[in-house]
Amino acid sequence: MLQAYREHAAERAALGIPPLALSAQQVAELVELIKTPPAGEAEFLLDLLVNRVPPGVDDASKVKASFLAAIALGELKVGLISRERATELLGTMVGGYNVQPLVRLLDDAAVGKIAAEGLKHTLLMFDYFNDVAAKAKAGNALAREVIQSWADAEWFTSHPKVAEKLTVTVFKVPGETNTDDLSPARARPTPMISRPRPTPPRARTSRCTIWRCSRTRGLTRRSSPSRTACAVRSSSSKT
Repeated sequence: MLQAYREHAAERAALGIPPLALSAQQVAELVELIKTPPAGEAEFLLDLLVNRVPPGVDDASKVKASFLAAIALGELKVGLISRERATELLGTMVGGYNVQPLVRLLDDAAVGKIAAEGLKHTLLMFDYFNDVAAKAKAGNALAREVIQSWADAEWFTSHPKVAEKLTVTVFKVPGETNTDDLSPARARPTPMISRPRPTPPRARTSRCTIWRCSRTRGLTRRSSPSRTACAVRSSSSKT
C-alpha cells in the first residue's frame, strides 16, 4: 500500500497537484501498518493518518475515528500513538464519527481535558449536543466548559485574523452545479462536470390549460370534461 501511494503521490506531484485523500480500504491497511510498523516508516505512517484522511462523515474518516477511539478509550494499545495523542487527533476531525467517543471521554480523568478542548472547536454535534448538556447538568465540569465555550463562540474567536488581502483562483463551471459536486463528504474528489438540465415533465391532466384571447388579450382558463378543474373565463373575454 505504501509503495502504491508513493507512486500515486509522485504522479500527482509531476502535475503540480497534491495526492488524493486515502480511501476507506487504504486507511484500514494503514491502521494495520501502524499497529506493527515496518522499520523506518513510523513517521510516514503517522503523517498519512493525520493529514491524508478526510474529516467529517467520509467512510475513510469512520475507519480513522474508530481506530483512534479504541486507543483513546484504552481498548487498544499502539506503540506509535498514546491515549493523549489519539484523543487530540479525534478533536481535529471536525464532526461526525469522532463526536461520540469525545463525549464519552469527558468522564475520563486522564484525557478528559483534551477531549473537552477538541469539542470546544467542534460544531457538527447534531444530537450529541444534548449528551454534553446532560453531562453539564449532572455536574461534569468539563462538559460545562464545553457548553460555555460554545456560548462564547471560541471556535470562531480563536481563529487567526483574516488577511487584509487574499489571492484566489475562480473557476467558471458551465451548466448546473449542485451540492453533490461540492460536498466534503465525498471519498474522492471528482471533477465538476456540466449536467444537462432535466426536461420538465408534462403538466398533469388535472391542471387547467390557459389560452390568451387574440381579440381581448384576456385570459381564458379551460378544462376538458375529463379534467377535475372547472372551466373559467375572464370577465373581459367574449370568445
